Amino acid sequence: MKAIIPVAGTGARLRPHTYTQPKALLPLAGKTILNFIVDQLKDAGIQEFIFIIGYLGEKIEEYVSNAYPDLNCKYVFQSSRIGTGPAIALTRDLVGDDEVFIVMGDTICDFDIKAVLDSPYSMIGVQKVDDPRGFGVAEIGQDGFIQLLVEKPKIPMSNTALVGLYKIKETNIMYDCLSHIFSQNITTEGQFHLTDALQCMISRKAKIQTFKVKHWYDCGRKETLLETNALLLKKIGNEIDPTATIENAIIKPPVSIGPGSRVANTIIGPHASIGANTVIEQSVIRDCIIGSFSNLHEVVLDNSLIGNDASVKGLSRNLNIGDNTEIDFG
Repeated sequence: MKAIIPVAGTGARLRPHTYTQPKALLPLAGKTILNFIVDQLKDAGIQEFIFIIGYLGEKIEEYVSNAYPDLNCKYVFQSSRIGTGPAIALTRDLVGDDEVFIVMGDTICDFDIKAVLDSPYSMIGVQKVDDPRGFGVAEIGQDGFIQLLVEKPKIPMSNTALVGLYKIKETNIMYDCLSHIFSQNITTEGQFHLTDALQCMISRKAKIQTFKVKHWYDCGRKETLLETNALLLKKIGNEIDPTATIENAIIKPPVSIGPGSRVANTIIGPHASIGANTVIEQSVIRDCIIGSFSNLHEVVLDNSLIGNDASVKGLSRNLNIGDNTEIDFG
């Protein structure tokens, strides 16, 4: 079993932060989005990873090599932006005849991964949504197998949406079907989608089941990233690194404070994630994600996303600033 993680997207909806960091490396509840994905797969026993990189891909390679030196990792570069289908097709030579577990690079979900890996069938993660028109949608037969998959249907046949998790056993058929949708120019909104290749697999008699995810955490926009940060902190609980310095501070759990950080004369929390080597003084910080190597002095922040190496001084309420930014309200 090999894991495939596409992380080539530009993360346009999370700018300005994704001007300098890949979306998968944005901080979240004391880790990064990519950490949550890799740790889940690694803990399940998967040791071979293929990362599909593009925009700021060198930062992904550097981060993974430092954070996971014992993993067997390969990288393929995606130059075009024409859908998930061409991205997955790039991995064919690296996968060979092995089974794969595909996780889209912004997909954090709670599910029984052992049961999925042990299943004798290919499986796709799903969840019910209120408006499925922006997703791949599955119609499931009475026998429990998928009968039909449609990407972004204008008139959905169900509200069972694909969440971005795919365990594929018949990889040869999947890659052949990817070639088929390319040759036949089968697209949705000008993009070649993995969903259409999976439907091709079903038409070629591959049996694919669904599995339900317990929680599906949205990392797509600033507002939903902060909501996900709060939910994950509630699940994980307080995580204050022993090398962090806490002086005359009030901590309202749950919070995460990274190594080497200093918090003094400050109220932190709830739902605040502080990166490494950050200094916060005489401030009130709640429902925020603060990057590493930042400096905050005399600020009041809530529902804010602050990048790395940022400096903020003076009174404020709601900010969304990227890396290497300096703001002085004094």
